[in-house]
Amino acid sequence: MQNEQKITCIVCPIGCKIIIITDGKEIKKLDGSKCKRGVEYAKNEALDPRRMLTTSIRVIDGDWPLICVKSDKPIPKNKLFKVLDEIKRKSITAPVENGEIIINNIANTGINICATKTVKKI
Repeated sequence: MQNEQKITCIVCPIGCKIIIITDGKEIKKLDGSKCKRGVEYAKNEALDPRRMLTTSIRVIDGDWPLICVKSDKPIPKNKLFKVLDEIKRKSITAPVENGEIIINNIANTGINICATKTVKKI
């Protein structure tokens, strides 16, 4: 069964309107991209969509109650809710250093969740 998607490319300011037809595993047709980067973006978005994740985690005994965190690589879109659920149950005790891995291999994705700032112990 073929699936048609209309994607707006976000790689550059042009914002090409790309039409992509897939069978779920392969690209059958791709029209509307003005550059190779747009073609690659559309292929990835149609066959393996991923997103960078930024959120926050509770901090115990810190000079801030929350710490901003982000994924170190884009997360498969179909695993975002599982990842967020795991993060929601997590808290960390201060001190926390910027760049520190807070959760290693979250939801068995091979992706780490890292602190984006330093939180001192109070």
